[in-house]
Amino acid sequence: MMKIAYISTYVPQRCGLATYTFHLRQAILGSKHWRGSDPVIVLTDSDADVPSEPLHWPLIRNDEDAYEKMAHRINSSDVDVVSLQHEFGIFGGEAGAYILKLIRNLKKPLITTFHTVFEYPMSPYAPIQQEIAEHSSKIIVMNRKAIDYLHHSFRIPKEKIHFIPHGTPQGDAENRHKIREMLGWKDRKVLMTFGLLSRGKGIELMLKVLPEVAKKIPNVLYAIVGQTHPGVVKHEGETYREELQSMIRRFGIEEHTVMIDRYLEESDLIKHLIACDVYITPYPGMQQITSGTLAYAVGLGRPILSTPYCYAQDLLAEYPELLIPFDDESAWVEKIISLLENDLSLKSWSKKIAEIGETMHWAEVGKQHQRLFAEVSRVELANR
Repeated sequence: MMKIAYISTYVPQRCGLATYTFHLRQAILGSKHWRGSDPVIVLTDSDADVPSEPLHWPLIRNDEDAYEKMAHRINSSDVDVVSLQHEFGIFGGEAGAYILKLIRNLKKPLITTFHTVFEYPMSPYAPIQQEIAEHSSKIIVMNRKAIDYLHHSFRIPKEKIHFIPHGTPQGDAENRHKIREMLGWKDRKVLMTFGLLSRGKGIELMLKVLPEVAKKIPNVLYAIVGQTHPGVVKHEGETYREELQSMIRRFGIEEHTVMIDRYLEESDLIKHLIACDVYITPYPGMQQITSGTLAYAVGLGRPILSTPYCYAQDLLAEYPELLIPFDDESAWVEKIISLLENDLSLKSWSKKIAEIGETMHWAEVGKQHQRLFAEVSRVELANR
């Protein structure tokens, strides 16, 4: 049976990539119908940060020599295929350059999932990404636009690049009313934004438009869910959260906002997403190539409103009316009101979004990965 080694952060680390890799590994194991398991090369700050499990191989991110040693360990193992979950910030060296030491010494076939792709890549990121792409047998992206970006930037053949959607859980929609009651949202029209709190996510926009929305929808509630980003806390404490709280008081919308300042385990996040009426990503930056939070909301069949950033454009391509320019406050007010005041419209949008979400559930995404990994493994065996 084909054995896969994953290179990534991994649970219990509180990191979106760690959670993603955990679910991907479980989904592929499910699609293989295999009782065994696959090793994970876990990026860590020290050996002590990784649970003492035989299938978790620690790779200390800032130890450059450790990357070459890990390549030799993989080469001498019974691993058939290596899955690199690539994000520049998780590896050591400038722009994560240390990972190149591993892939230059790797003799097993490499399949890379790029979680970040730039339309116009620049140094120091561009040469690193190009070399990784050249060493990879296949490349996986979660945004169809990324295929053209990689092809035009690095002349990677399009047939080498495969689109597989971001995996998502399936929720218990039948218990939605019970969950809403538990959260205290039973009689509210809930807008929700989720993620580690930091500047540049457009939350200020929502606070600005909320007073006008509240005039028409008096039971509206905007839920800003998630703890402050650790990097933000390190550099400025809770200054940003306090600025948002000050805005809320200044606009007189205390009764229409709630800030849930804590880390949500995935099961808790799913409950909040299921319970909200409209999920919103009001990001001002247009280049974001993926968004795990938007993917989860779509996978759970929640109505969406978003700025037209790269991932939202691709994921919601069938429904451009759900994409609103960041600087058009009146359009945001109008669209939010039109959705929240019409329960039939909300149900209709939930059904439409759920149809997209069905293609993104982990069971389906795991099958697609498994087929691609098996194809690469067969080619490698045939060429020996």
